[in-house]
Amino acid sequence: MSLVTSLSYVLPHRLLSSLARRLAYSTRPALKQWLIDTVTRRFGVNLAEAAQPDPRAYPSFNAFFTRALRPGARVADPDPSALLMPADGRISQLGRIEAGRIFQAKGQAFSAAELLGDEAAAAPFADGLFATVYLSPKDYHRVHMPWTGTLRETVHVPGRLFSVGPDAVRNVPRLFARNERLVCHFDTDFGPMVQVMVGALLVSGVETVWSGVEIPAYGDRIARKDWRGKGIVLERFAEMARFNYGSTVIVLLPPGVAAFDPALKAESPTVLGQVLAKRLDR
Repeated sequence: MSLVTSLSYVLPHRLLSSLARRLAYSTRPALKQWLIDTVTRRFGVNLAEAAQPDPRAYPSFNAFFTRALRPGARVADPDPSALLMPADGRISQLGRIEAGRIFQAKGQAFSAAELLGDEAAAAPFADGLFATVYLSPKDYHRVHMPWTGTLRETVHVPGRLFSVGPDAVRNVPRLFARNERLVCHFDTDFGPMVQVMVGALLVSGVETVWSGVEIPAYGDRIARKDWRGKGIVLERFAEMARFNYGSTVIVLLPPGVAAFDPALKAESPTVLGQVLAKRLDR
């Protein structure tokens, strides 16, 4: 276990993330430009594919970090039976939900009920599929829809803000079920689908296209929002939400619906819009 992971057990997670948020939203020219230039250089950010390729044009670090891509930089796979990769990054893990549990890393797992904050909500995904995609600081930080869905409910589950980097994933038990997260439930033509936006240390916010900022405020109890009847339909490949700084999105699918692209495995790089899985009934 790295020193950073060890220290994360005692660090004041929310205080540090709140301070990071203040820095991220600062419009002080010297500070925001230092942050942008440091991250661009250290992580090799490819600004050529951004809608705004000039790093000096962003009013804040957050504006840079949540930048849009230029038209055509990502395209949806044309196969109409393909469920799409929701984000740039890399596969942390993917596979079948076995006995209600989701594999995290060797020796580490957590239950779907823990992740969703609800035993009943997890039931449709028993023996289904999960895919965990890690977004690093260099990646495009907007999360898109694998398939067309109608928003039914969001659940803000409070928790810690551990790092979600590889060392933490290997060593922090039940990591993704412990971190603060926003669970987004969708109804689709194949049944329920969930995308979970998992917060992390120094991630100063999660926001959605339908209601804006969801995290912070950080929560101390589970908070549900019922979106049934509001007509919020997001098409396949449409933007759904975005992170500030690197984090993780987890997709849950019910059983018998799809099969993952066999080329995908742990540590596979991902590109928004590529094939995540293929429908079995088409």
